[in-house]
Amino acid sequence: MIETNKLKIFNDPIYGFITIPNTLIYDLIQHPYFQRLRRISQMGMSYLVYPGAHHTRFHHALGCLHIMQKAIQTLKFKAIKISEEEENALYIAILLHDIGHGPFSHAMEHSIVEDVHHEELSLLFMEQLNNEFEGKLSLAIQVFKGEYHRKFMLQLISSQLDMDRMDYLRRDSFYSGVAEGNINSERLIQMMNVQDDILVIEEKGIYSVEKFLVARRLMYWQAYLHKTSVVAELTLTKILKRAKELAQKSIPLEASKPLQYFMNNKVSLTDFNKAILNTFSQLDDYDVLSAIKAWQFHDDYVLSTLCKMIINRDLLKIRMLDEKPNKEILNSYKNILLKSHPLTEKEIDYFVFKGKVKNQAYSKESEPIRILKKDKTIEDVVQASDQLNLKALSKPVTKYFICFPKVVLEV
Repeated sequence: MIETNKLKIFNDPIYGFITIPNTLIYDLIQHPYFQRLRRISQMGMSYLVYPGAHHTRFHHALGCLHIMQKAIQTLKFKAIKISEEEENALYIAILLHDIGHGPFSHAMEHSIVEDVHHEELSLLFMEQLNNEFEGKLSLAIQVFKGEYHRKFMLQLISSQLDMDRMDYLRRDSFYSGVAEGNINSERLIQMMNVQDDILVIEEKGIYSVEKFLVARRLMYWQAYLHKTSVVAELTLTKILKRAKELAQKSIPLEASKPLQYFMNNKVSLTDFNKAILNTFSQLDDYDVLSAIKAWQFHDDYVLSTLCKMIINRDLLKIRMLDEKPNKEILNSYKNILLKSHPLTEKEIDYFVFKGKVKNQAYSKESEPIRILKKDKTIEDVVQASDQLNLKALSKPVTKYFICFPKVVLEV
């Protein structure tokens, strides 16, 4: 048997060289479940706004692994005891935290599988991998579920200042070209510490935390909640909704076998077994895009029109509003469309609809970002900061929108 070198390095455009810490991590990266993340885009349909935003969940997961290595190094340097087993569990948990994402990441979270959150699917994948790797992921699963007694470990994986957010802000900012989202993750990591089993940021790092929260707010408005990204992602979910509707009526639709399965069957979290999980693991962006390319020529007017919108980037108009849109506007748009297009009232809802988006950079309801003061007391970043804008950042901002075809404006 040839002994292969598993201690590889990846060249990352953001951090430079990323090293694989051990052979188990290498084997997890090599697993088909994880390799699938190469075919899941990180920013959904944002490439229709920012042409460079074609990076994948695979990039992101490796970036998270890298900064987790840096965070553990920093904490160990500050005399925080972390055993080799705990270190490995943190690497596995952060590496696999997004493994349950479906095609186009958040854009289709509830479209393919009914009301199942990607984190629940990530856990199912981790449990399946744990069986295959003979229990070597048990501690990582415990940490991921928040069941491990060392609280700060979960905070490194899932909190308001975790490795996930640190990587995606910097990475999405880099690939989209939205410079406002760029953060100084190195400084944030250097300022990390653990006090009373809680993750804290030393006081001298407070400005880096403020910059991080401001960057998060700006990235949401400029990239994730950009109006064109919003309308494109909604169109994508409506395409799948329509396809499922037709599939339920036994109308033939061209699609890959895994996509056919989820269109023909209503699958909830409790239905998942190994076979269904494996079918889900065959699904990625390519299944959905190739289906959309085929469906643009389908006989169904609703499905073909929506698909052409995505393929040709000729999307619905979206109007952002500060207040809820009134029903009269929505109904007037629907009436114009009813008169000029071969659509039923139910089908009109695919083209004229309303919604809202919410942006909250920092939540007071969630676990706070804690600042370790020089006198060893701990304070919420909002209280510790002399910046009034942090109080503003913790207030949710809601914007409303209506979507409608351009033809409505021409009438």
